[in-house]
Amino acid sequence: MTARFESKILTRQECAAAIAEGRLARPLVFTNGVFDILHRGHVTYLDEAAQLGATLVVAVNTDASARRLGKGPERPLNNEQDRAAMLAALACVGGVTWFDEDTPQELIAELRPDVIVKGGDYDMETLPETALVRSWGGRAVAVPFEFQRSTTALVKKIQAGS
Repeated sequence: MTARFESKILTRQECAAAIAEGRLARPLVFTNGVFDILHRGHVTYLDEAAQLGATLVVAVNTDASARRLGKGPERPLNNEQDRAAMLAALACVGGVTWFDEDTPQELIAELRPDVIVKGGDYDMETLPETALVRSWGGRAVAVPFEFQRSTTALVKKIQAGS
């Protein structure tokens, strides 16, 4: 038997088709990230993002894309399939896909979400993704962090043995 949440893990093409066919309801909310070790900060942010529309799609950096972010030689700790599975298991997530580019701009152009969401540490006005989503009438929202958590800080804590 396959876990039910596995059906929410979609290739880019499957995700675009699900949106076009109305299987992922609008307004469509999009966010992205590495989500290496899922923590309370992540799940709170994702739930708040999901409340901005009918369906939340999360785009995960591929392992190669995540390594290019320079978070450390051991990162990501969890591979892209495992990270996608953890996200898909969350009730607030409607779909999970991947992107291999350095930014999700190309994927956003393909999916045409109604809302893009980033964490509160981003200045939405400086992101090219903001101009892109606004070009078709969408909006860009920065969700303030309610819980200050960091996978990088967790990794350092584990490495220190505390």
